[in-house]
Amino acid sequence: MQPSTPNRTHITEFVMVGFAEMHEMRLLFFALFLTVYLLTLAENLAIIVVVGLDQRLRRPMYFFLTHLSCLEIAYTSVTVPKMLAGFTGVRGSKNISYAGCLSQLFIFTFLGATECFLLAAMAYDRYVAICMPLRYGALVSWGTCVRLAAACWLVGFLTPVLPIYLMSRMTFCGPNVIDHFFCDASPLLALSCSDVSLKETTDFLVSLAVLLASSMVIAVSYGNIVWTLLHIRSAAERRKAFSTCAAHLTMVSLFYGTLFFMYVRTKVASSVNFNKVVSVFYSIVTPMLNPLIYSLRNKEVKGALGRAFSFRSWKGQ
Repeated sequence: MQPSTPNRTHITEFVMVGFAEMHEMRLLFFALFLTVYLLTLAENLAIIVVVGLDQRLRRPMYFFLTHLSCLEIAYTSVTVPKMLAGFTGVRGSKNISYAGCLSQLFIFTFLGATECFLLAAMAYDRYVAICMPLRYGALVSWGTCVRLAAACWLVGFLTPVLPIYLMSRMTFCGPNVIDHFFCDASPLLALSCSDVSLKETTDFLVSLAVLLASSMVIAVSYGNIVWTLLHIRSAAERRKAFSTCAAHLTMVSLFYGTLFFMYVRTKVASSVNFNKVVSVFYSIVTPMLNPLIYSLRNKEVKGALGRAFSFRSWKGQ
């Protein structure tokens, strides 16, 4: 047998365990996650269509919201279909090639980082709208929105380049069983027979940079928003101003809370089952909740959805 080298990969495919401990209830979980996935697709597509059709929503905030909805569809589609296939019990349904695993990890990280930056861009939009309303048209023009969105996608795409490169240089000698429902960095590192210290440190620093940079923009934006609201004398005006960013603030709290817990850590070993639950929350549940949050907490989106459905009902009569 040839000696192992740092550049040689002995494993050609991985087996994702998923939720093996729930084997007796796999059909129930299949139905549950399929329902959540279909709801996520339907809700985010509804947001995209309604914003595209309703002239009253042709504003920067909803421009970013459509980008976020597109991202959420892709974000769940990277992991959920493969997870659902694993629940079917079909032979080979839990297998994923080495290249496919790294590709899934790259796309998932790319979309997660992009979401962080899009949420930061949306926070900046709310900051300018509330704190500098007279300059809003100049500071958040359509050209600025397009450049901000393009920058979010570009920086998000560049985020996983170094981590995935380092992962591709690692040796996997066996076993090839990933104790997760998708190819995440932590369970992959646990299978490597190479020194993972550099990869761990890189993952930690990249994750920390993305989270701190985007959360700093959000924190500064909302700090200024709160300061401005405190100086508004009318309680009704304060409530009206805050209502425009309540939905976004709720989304930020859900997404960043779980991400800080999952990725700003240096140890590979941790409670695997608990990590799976947290991963389900931010990669599957949150994308389903976000459109609902915007629909329930935002009067303009609710009004647009109402007009769209009432128009369809009228047309059908």
